[in-house]
Amino acid sequence: MKKVVLLTGSELRHEFFRKLISNQEDIKVLSSYCESLKGNLRENINKENHGKRLRVKHLDERTNFEKKFFGSYCKNINDKSNPVFIERGDINNKDHVKKIIRLKPDIIISYGCSIINSDLLTRFKRKFVNIHLGLSPYYRGSGTNFWPFFNNELQYVGTTFMYIDEGVDTGEVIHQIRPKIKLKDNIHQIGNRLIKDSCFECIKLIKNFENLSDMDQVKIDKKEVRYYRKKDFTEDSIEKTYNNLAKGIINEYLSNKVKIDSKVQIIKNTGIV
Repeated sequence: MKKVVLLTGSELRHEFFRKLISNQEDIKVLSSYCESLKGNLRENINKENHGKRLRVKHLDERTNFEKKFFGSYCKNINDKSNPVFIERGDINNKDHVKKIIRLKPDIIISYGCSIINSDLLTRFKRKFVNIHLGLSPYYRGSGTNFWPFFNNELQYVGTTFMYIDEGVDTGEVIHQIRPKIKLKDNIHQIGNRLIKDSCFECIKLIKNFENLSDMDQVKIDKKEVRYYRKKDFTEDSIEKTYNNLAKGIINEYLSNKVKIDSKVQIIKNTGIV
């Protein structure tokens, strides 16, 4: 039985993550620390006085598709994740950190919470895994599965499981997956299907944790790293992304997927595969 602590957010996708993990045989979720929505991207955009229509529409559609993907499961499954609901940023609160240490988890998994800068980093070295939506080291920062659509680089859409460290998306990569993309998908269908697959991949990672291999890391020049911040998510970026989709970048990618993907190395951990 693997004992796990989850550090996550409060969006529906995060609820799906913690409930799914906690309902697996041979996994005991000791506690889930769930940060509130306060100060998230949508709230910050709502505070702007003008020039936000496209971003609001995009985020509303994302929420609606999350309900389609995760709503029924979250509504009907028992919550065995022992949730603790906290304010955004409080994941580094000393009292919470002490409680997590006292729980003595075998593994800590973070997905969708604030940047960790507490004693947990050293106390649980190589026992603390971050789920990063995006392929590291290629895309780092914020919205790393949005920007490949903006740049017409769908080979960089994916999920990275990494040992967490003091940096932003700089930890040692354990394992990576790409999404299952269908011809008539929109950006939200691709994203939510990837999240769903990533949660199931996380279950395999937890159950096989002692079998994980140390994988050779992908090394790229610093100039090749695409690094984005929340301020880069503008009306213009939304417009260009949806124009790319309308021009058929998904069809273009799928028609030559194997060749395109082969040019971007990802890590498949032999202990999971």
